[in-house]
Amino acid sequence: MMNDNAVVKMWEEEVEIPTYPIGKPNKNPMFLEKRVYQGSSGKVYPYPVIDKIYDEKVMKKYKIVCLENEYLLIEIMPELGGRIYRALDKTNNYDFIYYNRVIKPALVGLAGPWISGGIEFNWPQHHRPNTFGPVEYYLKENEDGSKTVWVSEIDKMYGTKGMAGFTLYPGKAYLEIKGQLYNRTEFPQTFLWWANPAVAVNDDYQSVFPPDVHAVFDHGKRDVSRFPIATGEYYKIDYSKGVDISRYKNIPVPTSYMAYRSDFDFVGGYDHSKKAGILHIADHHVSPGKKQWTWGNGDFGKAWERNLTDEDGPYIELMTGVYTDNQPDFSWLMPGEEKTFKQYFMPYKEIGIVKNATINAAVNLEVKDNKVYVDVYATQVFDNATIKLEGVNKIYLNTTMNLSPVKPYSNVVDVDDEYYNLKITVYDNLGNLLVSYKPIKEEIEKIPDPAKAIPEPAELKTNEALYLAGLHLEQYRHATYEPDDYYLEGLKRDPDDIRINNAYGLLLLRRGKFEESEKYFRRAIKSITRHNPNPYDGEPYYNLGLSLKFQGKFDSAYDAFYKSTWNNAWQNSGYFALAQIACEKRNYCLALDFIEKSIIKNYHDIKARNLKTAILRKLGRLDEAKNYAYETQKIDLLDFGNRNELYLVSMQNRENEEAEIILNELNRIMRDDAYNYINLALDYANAYLYDEAIEVLKRYVSNIDEDNVNPMAYYYISYFEAQKGNNDKALDYAKKAASVKYSYCFPNKIEDIKALKNAIEINPDDSFAYYYLGMLWYDKKQYEDAKWCFEKSIEKNPSFPTAHRNLALYYYNKAHDHEKALKHLERAFELDKKDSRVLLELDQLYKKLGYDVDFRLKNLEDNIELVEERDDLYIEYITLINQKGEFDRALKLLEVRKFHPWEGGEGKVTGQYVLSHVEIAKRYIENGEYKNAIEELAKAKVYPENLGEGKLIIAHDNNINYYLGCCYEGLGEKVKAREYFEEATMGMEEPAGAMYYNDQPADMIFYQGLAYLKLGNDDKAKSKFNKLLTYGEKHIFDDVKIDYFAVSLPDFLIFDEDLNKKNQAFCYYLIGLGHLGLGNKDDAVKYFKKTLEIDKNHMGALIHIKLAE
Repeated sequence: MMNDNAVVKMWEEEVEIPTYPIGKPNKNPMFLEKRVYQGSSGKVYPYPVIDKIYDEKVMKKYKIVCLENEYLLIEIMPELGGRIYRALDKTNNYDFIYYNRVIKPALVGLAGPWISGGIEFNWPQHHRPNTFGPVEYYLKENEDGSKTVWVSEIDKMYGTKGMAGFTLYPGKAYLEIKGQLYNRTEFPQTFLWWANPAVAVNDDYQSVFPPDVHAVFDHGKRDVSRFPIATGEYYKIDYSKGVDISRYKNIPVPTSYMAYRSDFDFVGGYDHSKKAGILHIADHHVSPGKKQWTWGNGDFGKAWERNLTDEDGPYIELMTGVYTDNQPDFSWLMPGEEKTFKQYFMPYKEIGIVKNATINAAVNLEVKDNKVYVDVYATQVFDNATIKLEGVNKIYLNTTMNLSPVKPYSNVVDVDDEYYNLKITVYDNLGNLLVSYKPIKEEIEKIPDPAKAIPEPAELKTNEALYLAGLHLEQYRHATYEPDDYYLEGLKRDPDDIRINNAYGLLLLRRGKFEESEKYFRRAIKSITRHNPNPYDGEPYYNLGLSLKFQGKFDSAYDAFYKSTWNNAWQNSGYFALAQIACEKRNYCLALDFIEKSIIKNYHDIKARNLKTAILRKLGRLDEAKNYAYETQKIDLLDFGNRNELYLVSMQNRENEEAEIILNELNRIMRDDAYNYINLALDYANAYLYDEAIEVLKRYVSNIDEDNVNPMAYYYISYFEAQKGNNDKALDYAKKAASVKYSYCFPNKIEDIKALKNAIEINPDDSFAYYYLGMLWYDKKQYEDAKWCFEKSIEKNPSFPTAHRNLALYYYNKAHDHEKALKHLERAFELDKKDSRVLLELDQLYKKLGYDVDFRLKNLEDNIELVEERDDLYIEYITLINQKGEFDRALKLLEVRKFHPWEGGEGKVTGQYVLSHVEIAKRYIENGEYKNAIEELAKAKVYPENLGEGKLIIAHDNNINYYLGCCYEGLGEKVKAREYFEEATMGMEEPAGAMYYNDQPADMIFYQGLAYLKLGNDDKAKSKFNKLLTYGEKHIFDDVKIDYFAVSLPDFLIFDEDLNKKNQAFCYYLIGLGHLGLGNKDDAVKYFKKTLEIDKNHMGALIHIKLAE
């Protein structure tokens, strides 16, 4: 029963929040093609990257949208990705999600800044590309007294639209979230959706996974652990004694785990000290994802706590996945398709570790000494609810009482020895089931096997396997394996394979290669119609229609689209495309017939509905158009098209006042965002309604300061005018586009190709049109086309630095012409001496090309102000100083800077810090100054806070402990010396390449061996040294590839790495260490020199060759 006084309040307010400011977006496009991020592609283009965080916080105003009823207060931030900022249970003043009172970003997001706290909504990938940017929003009052805040965004990378509607109901202590995903593109797209609530934790906090979860997976299902009691190694931590990893306090290192499977609809967490927690409820058939992430309850985690908050302490994330059960795990969204779902977040209190929960109630059932503890929590007032506990032949409890969110029910009941026969049920006063639970019998559960990597194409036996492999790589956006390799291998074996021809053609079509894609679709159609003209699947016809339409072959496209509609699956998209072509011919009656057939197959296809509205308007049926637009608005309150149609209808009806109101609201929603206006304009232009498209874009440019206009708006107006035959106007707008000084124009839409080619054709002196098209081609992996465009851009404007910089990336990574790469990158820096990003890239290129330390050091010192702008450049500077042997100077530079961790920087700052102290200590040891050495080594073991990084518990410090043993040996303190030597023997048993931040360096085995020598165990020492030799000799000729299941490989951000050369250097280094340990100093020097011939910056070889000489 609902409280008669229950009411939901909704309002907007400006709130000042302490904020650490971020830098400006980088003007250089980031083509991070081999970056691995959260297990899939870390590609960020067309988003600009922000890579600067400032140290001094300021008070900054944010728009907050609030929902409040008698139980809950919810705060939403449209300016920061539409995240929930705060969720407070007013009944006990408990923030059931992590309330971070400061906006303190760290550089761990896909495009840079990311903040902890609240609930982040990660879509279409993890983390959300625009997690730190603004979104559209709308406030809606509902007839039942509930109120909803809608947030919405069109993803710039793939063009899908994601919405979340946050609804608070009167009298109910839960927040409903309606997700609404829509593919507004012509192509199948992939997505995942993970709601990411953070929760404040302490030593008494426990994750609440359903009782049937017995196993959990790591990212990509690459590793598996028992749950909740882990009994093996997970994240390199030995849990073999049996450790409850549902407890935050028991996980010492950064760790993710995701439920293998569950038939329950809930997941949550509970703070035993506060007797309060959070639950997420969603149908497990569409929301199977249940995940916990933690930075770890150790020094490393505490450092990240400092990086992300000032006063609100540690947190974990209890993520909930919809249409996904892992990261990465992407689902398909077909053209025009909408997927909707509901999630619920609610606080609960006092009842402990929940065994089952619904949006109405949660229940816990625990047994101790033949007594059952019964606990029930309700999310609203239920008068005269019935709680029943029964066994096989006996009812132990049958009570009627009032339930509410304020006071949970608890009871202790004596029962017979039949725990697994018990069942608890809770009903409302009408007999409706609120929640129930029957204990799950404990049995030996089979632990699933980890996933296996996809083999190389040549190793797959069948074309079906090749097709499925290529499709999987596309679906999961794999960062380092290319689907092309699998498709082309399949076509080599069978050129007429239907599925592979269709898939490869579609891949080319996505990349803008319209003509090339056509032959693959035609080949698929030839095969699929071998025995009759009416195939089972019409997709190749639809894709052929798209290819032909993009080529301007409308009659042939019309035929192909029409044939695709013979199959039910493609009627929505096929008829929609036919309606567009009918509009091109201005046959609006036929267009209306087609679009109505399309909508019959997909009633919620917003673009189809908006086209129908436009066609009705074109036919003069204005009342019908208006009514239909309002109907569409009920489906998507934040759609631009239906509001624009309402505006046009009102103008045509001469309802100017109403039109102005509609336009003002539309402008507010669209946020003066060029991408929004271009999308809306293209919806019209793709149906050849160029007047409407032009009007939309003119509206945008009139709203924006000239210096901030995205030039693509002008390029599109120019193209649309050209299509209308207005060549003079087309040229005027093309020239306007060329004159715009805007740094963040990163084209990536297929339609951008035609607009930019049109500009090049009518205004061939426009260097920027070539530059923009070059970036698009590079993003689409059409590297030769990109190179041609960049070269033309430089030919037209030799003084434009970024075209030179982009061309340098092409020459190094694609053409493997290092000389030309260097020439263009040096020229880029000469042309803009204020670009610290290009200085970083130039220094990295010098490093890869083997330039010596003095040259690189001088170059950085000549540009020291730029070096000080960036942590990554600054640590490279310190690294060079250490390579020169100036360890005291390096330490002083480390001490005076506050570092902000960045992806790719894990271990780099702390590595130089440790190195400096150890080398200074070694100098003291040589001079017999053991106490001074001990002081340095003790400092090396503890990371100062200004370094921004904590120490992992799995770091064994073998070298530090070995030298501490030497110090105490020198002081005559044999017992202490022995303790440190024994400590120095701990850690990894077998050498392995160190690729991730939590990998232990293999050279620590060398110090294990030295420690064993000190302990008098020569055989054990020789075993360690021989392991290094054996590994190096065995693996030196390996063909090395990036791990298929890599979760994060940020070192491959700028220039491609020769992994085989890197491996050879590593193996030579280990062989050198082995010889050094065995006393073969000449051989050690030989192999260290071989290492340095490959990589003259190899710090390990530089240091240890001194021990051998």
